[in-house]
Amino acid sequence: MNKISRNKVTTPLHTGRGLGVGLLLCLLLSSCGLYNKYERPDNVQTQGLIRDVVSDGDTLAVAPQDTASFGNLPWRSVFTDPQLQALIEQGLQKNANLQNAVLTVQMYESMLKASKLAFLPAIQIGSSSPMGSISTLYTDPSVTTKAYSIPVSASWTLDLFGNILSQKRSTQMKLLGMKDYQMAVRAQIISGIANAYYTLLMLDKQLAIVTEMGDMSKETWEMMQQQFTLGRVRSTSVQSAEAAYLSTQAQANDFRRQIRSTENALCLLIGQAGQQISRSTLEAQSLPTEFSTGVGVALLQNRPDVHNAEMQLAACFHDVQTARSQFYPNITVGASAAFTNSNGALTPGKWLTTLFGNLTQPIFMRGALTANLKVSKIKYEQAFNTWQNSILQAGNEVSNALTGYKYYDDNSKLESQRVEILTKNVEDTRALYESKGSSYLEVLTAQTQLLSAQLSKVTDDFYKMQSVVSLYTALGGGGK
Repeated sequence: MNKISRNKVTTPLHTGRGLGVGLLLCLLLSSCGLYNKYERPDNVQTQGLIRDVVSDGDTLAVAPQDTASFGNLPWRSVFTDPQLQALIEQGLQKNANLQNAVLTVQMYESMLKASKLAFLPAIQIGSSSPMGSISTLYTDPSVTTKAYSIPVSASWTLDLFGNILSQKRSTQMKLLGMKDYQMAVRAQIISGIANAYYTLLMLDKQLAIVTEMGDMSKETWEMMQQQFTLGRVRSTSVQSAEAAYLSTQAQANDFRRQIRSTENALCLLIGQAGQQISRSTLEAQSLPTEFSTGVGVALLQNRPDVHNAEMQLAACFHDVQTARSQFYPNITVGASAAFTNSNGALTPGKWLTTLFGNLTQPIFMRGALTANLKVSKIKYEQAFNTWQNSILQAGNEVSNALTGYKYYDDNSKLESQRVEILTKNVEDTRALYESKGSSYLEVLTAQTQLLSAQLSKVTDDFYKMQSVVSLYTALGGGGK
């Protein structure tokens, strides 16, 4: 376990006796945590993340024995509708958020490459002073002095105390985190496109139901008009029937509005201007019905957002290492050479070389180093809390998706029975009305109840499909 101590930091003694002392300190400080690699803390909570769907109060105390997960399936194996697959493929190619995530990964790859090159010497030609000059005496303008110098220098910082190493490791962890972020965005795009597609199928089905009910309501209205002409019903019956018909027309218009809005939202996800979306039907969809959630600890690796949070924790761990290393000496060795005439003294010019070493030891930095270390430790603790919370959130999302699928599936079956009963009820009440065995109010009530049940059945089927999408994403879905 990596424990980040928050004890008071003391500044090491001045080491001005040469590189030998620095090398000795390098060996001694290996036990002080300057060179440690990140290891996952063992106090993270991973047990009991997923609640039992059947029991209202139980949490799964024993993890499933299988390690396979529904979230590990390729997305094409989950979303088998060819038209939906084409939309997802287009979204993965053109979605702006995903493209930006890819560019962010490339940016961190460049940063990591630069941090690796920090171990190599720095070489430069030239200096801040002029490389050549011509000067004349004020008393004798005919006498000129030509001076030139072409310097070349190289310097190498000896990373005896892990400063450069810890910075490189921190950048590596951030790069891994950005790759996880890219996968998280990818999974969100897949689930977003699937949910929008299934929403369109639901709205299509509801529009068809309302349109069919509208035709039935119109027939009832016309029947009432005939009965009113024959003097068998009052004008209120005709008015009620007409109002019921107009209500279905208003509902149909609302569904058309929602369809247009959902199409526009889906087009934005796949990177194109708003237009009509080619699609299948709700009845033609085939989604998995058996799910394996795998062991709870698998969420640590499968969920890209959870793994990203851990990589941020690892980066903070190495930032603490960097902050610690800043208390120790900074040792730089190098050489410089210059082809020069030494201000006119050498003709022709010659090469002059210099070897140098530099050691700086912080003694009193007005509390800046100590504050930086404390801040780094606090950021580490914050990152741990964020990571732990992301794990708990992942468990909640899996539990909610499993629960949602079960209960929406149960409700869909109940609504199917209601639709069957109410369909027969509408037929019977219409027949009774025509034989004067029922009132117009019973006919309108039966039609209204049937419409409500049919719409509820479609909504439950949609929510059940949405639960499958949510479970796939919650288990870390979005694979190729």
